[in-house]
Amino acid sequence: MRERRTANDPGPAVPGAAPGPIPATGEPSVEAFGYHQELKRSLTFTDLLVYGLIFMVPIAPFGIFGSVFQASGGMVALVYAIGGLAMAFTAASYSQMSRAFPMAGSVYTYAGRGIAQPVGFIAGWMILLDYVLVPALLYLIASVAMNSIYSSVPVLVWLIGFVLLNTVVNYFGIEFTARVNKIMLIGELIVLAIFLVIGVVALANGKGRGFDFSPIYNSDTFSLQLVFGAVSIAVLSFLGFDGISTLAEENRESARSIGRAMIAALALAGVLFIVQTWVAALLVPDPGRLIAEGDAAGTAFYDAAGVAGGAWLATLTAIATAIAWGFANSLVAQAATSRLLFAMARDRQLPGFLAKVHPTRRVPVNATFLVAAISLALGWYMATRDDGITLLSTLVNFGALSAFLLLHVSVVVHFIGRRKSKDYWHHLVVPVIGFAILLYVVINAQVAAQTLGFIWLAIGLLVLGVLLATGRKPELSAEEDL
Repeated sequence: MRERRTANDPGPAVPGAAPGPIPATGEPSVEAFGYHQELKRSLTFTDLLVYGLIFMVPIAPFGIFGSVFQASGGMVALVYAIGGLAMAFTAASYSQMSRAFPMAGSVYTYAGRGIAQPVGFIAGWMILLDYVLVPALLYLIASVAMNSIYSSVPVLVWLIGFVLLNTVVNYFGIEFTARVNKIMLIGELIVLAIFLVIGVVALANGKGRGFDFSPIYNSDTFSLQLVFGAVSIAVLSFLGFDGISTLAEENRESARSIGRAMIAALALAGVLFIVQTWVAALLVPDPGRLIAEGDAAGTAFYDAAGVAGGAWLATLTAIATAIAWGFANSLVAQAATSRLLFAMARDRQLPGFLAKVHPTRRVPVNATFLVAAISLALGWYMATRDDGITLLSTLVNFGALSAFLLLHVSVVVHFIGRRKSKDYWHHLVVPVIGFAILLYVVINAQVAAQTLGFIWLAIGLLVLGVLLATGRKPELSAEEDL
């Protein structure tokens, strides 16, 4: 196989690179696929787990609780349980593909090598809706939240501050980012613990509606279409476990650590989401009105916290949401997005300057700066729209779920079709079930998301046609070709 060199690689070795040892597990390394190790291998299983939890945000439901409550007819805990189950099947498929192809690029890499390069481009193109737009969404939500608390500071000022801070942290390298992640995770868990303790005590003392099972099932409002429509919104809270796969070339342990970290992060976050939304649903001051009129101001969770502990708890949860979404979550989202752009650029599917890696910090520096610029521009524009947050949310979810569908297909094609695997549970049953659940969620998604998502897909197909016509098809080697 012809040796592949990246835009930053002048020869057989990269000066200053710190690839680090790869455990003797028999798993293919990045060099086995024609690349040089450029990113620094320094992350442990714990780092990956923390990264995934931060990306999902343990208190993610705080920010979209009202929307999910309304869409689900109050069965918000049920929606998060189903969303977690759907993502569990997807995480299992990610686990299989991350072991077969331990490289950056997420579904772009897996579909491109598991099925075919054009399919990989479309998978990468669709998940770009998630990866490129989600930092802008997070910055916008956080900026609006902070503006609601400190109205004298404009949304744009908060937006610029969050973008600059995260860009600087990401520039200093993945190890520095990992250390910051751990501090932020501890802070989020402390705030969540405070809310849960005070919330449960308040319910026991007769506040709210008391303990019941209506957040998990309400016969008066239940329907599959209703619940799965709400899942298409709530799934935003789970997006992020897949971001772990973008760090495959910075993982210093076995490739199995990628899959294990994704599944562990998803399981822990799922439990936290179900518990906190259950408690909050029982504390909502006027559930009937919330279902009928929605939560345009985005304060439903904070109102529930106020019922439990008063204004101070409402303010604490609002500030925690702003910091978690605008700093912690967007920090790792920006890191993950830059790795996806890096992977596509070195395969000549995006401009080559995005494949540049900093010579000492070993991070995709140009891709990191581009994500910051896009986030700032989009956040600025969406802040001027009344439906800015809703529009970004639906596009992010549609892009991610569409790419996940191709991920499940890649597992079946690569392992069953190409490798003739007899492990039918992991390589056929799990991806088929995961595909079916996600397809049903996509079908029941908001019409606006479907329309804009298919427009983005059409643009991607056009771009793919141009790339193929101009001879920019990369040589992607599957494992059996080595």
